[in-house]
Amino acid sequence: MTNKKLATGFEAVTEACFDAGAKMMFGYPITPVTEVFTTWIKKGGEYLQTEDEIAAGFGVCGGLIAGQKAFTATSGPGHILMQDALSMAEGMRLPFVAIIGQRGGPSSGTVIYSQQEVTLACFGGNGEGLRLVYSPATIEELYSLTREAFNAAWKYQYPTIVLTDGYLLKSRGVLAIDKKMENVESYPLVKEGEKKHWRNIYTFEEELNEEVLRSKADFEKNKNEVVRWENYQTEETEILIVAHGIVGAAAKEAIDELRKNGLKVGLFRPITLRPFANKEFDKIAGRVKKIVIVESSLGQLAQIVRAEMAPEISTPVEYLQYPALGIEAEKIVEYFK
Repeated sequence: MTNKKLATGFEAVTEACFDAGAKMMFGYPITPVTEVFTTWIKKGGEYLQTEDEIAAGFGVCGGLIAGQKAFTATSGPGHILMQDALSMAEGMRLPFVAIIGQRGGPSSGTVIYSQQEVTLACFGGNGEGLRLVYSPATIEELYSLTREAFNAAWKYQYPTIVLTDGYLLKSRGVLAIDKKMENVESYPLVKEGEKKHWRNIYTFEEELNEEVLRSKADFEKNKNEVVRWENYQTEETEILIVAHGIVGAAAKEAIDELRKNGLKVGLFRPITLRPFANKEFDKIAGRVKKIVIVESSLGQLAQIVRAEMAPEISTPVEYLQYPALGIEAEKIVEYFK
């Protein structure tokens, strides 16, 4: 049965964490995700407020190894500090779940909105970006993708990020959710009393090379089960907009308006930035006249799109970029005038 109510984004995220079976939150307050932390506490969730995000990240790692479904939430500078723990989670294949509310950068920047943490979320740390990164566009997706993030993390054993922003977290809207989603259960990665040699440092480069290639092969094998995307008005489109998160939601509104004026515009919205739905994107990108990548950064989404697009596709690509600024439907419509 679908449960419908008014909720903010951070309430949707927190409810999803409880419904996913999360037991422990490690964190350090930082705007715009502090309300995730405080709402978790108000609802009775176990927590540890650490001295900083470095400690929070490694607290999550410890909880996971013990079999606890632990998670964290952070943003901007805190996201940077947490890369050490996220990188270790990538190397040790830990089901690390993080809710990231992007801030404008560089440094502390602005506190509510940007899409400038895409590269950090997907490829931060010294590794190969073997992470799962979800980019929700609505309050309902904040709930459903957070539930999915926990399941994917524990099923495939990769650090998993729900990449959002303060606009969406602080927005209030109708949340219609189906609570029937089954959870992937957590379990101790090292059993009590067990002695396990679990390497995170390698003596020989050849050993690390083998481990990275093994993990990459797993990533590719599981990609089709994880990857998510949305096509909107793409059946007979001539111009393809590519956008993610709440910019993707604004693009849908813009497309409806542009089509009223006779422009055949459609949207490809990557819901998972890692892995990226390259095969599905290529099917459309190869037959349109133009691609326009719209984002609130100076090309972080564009870098992913260009790297993932098949080299034989020669469709011209244009860029609409407003770093650290919200992009409303009107700005996109204006671009095509």
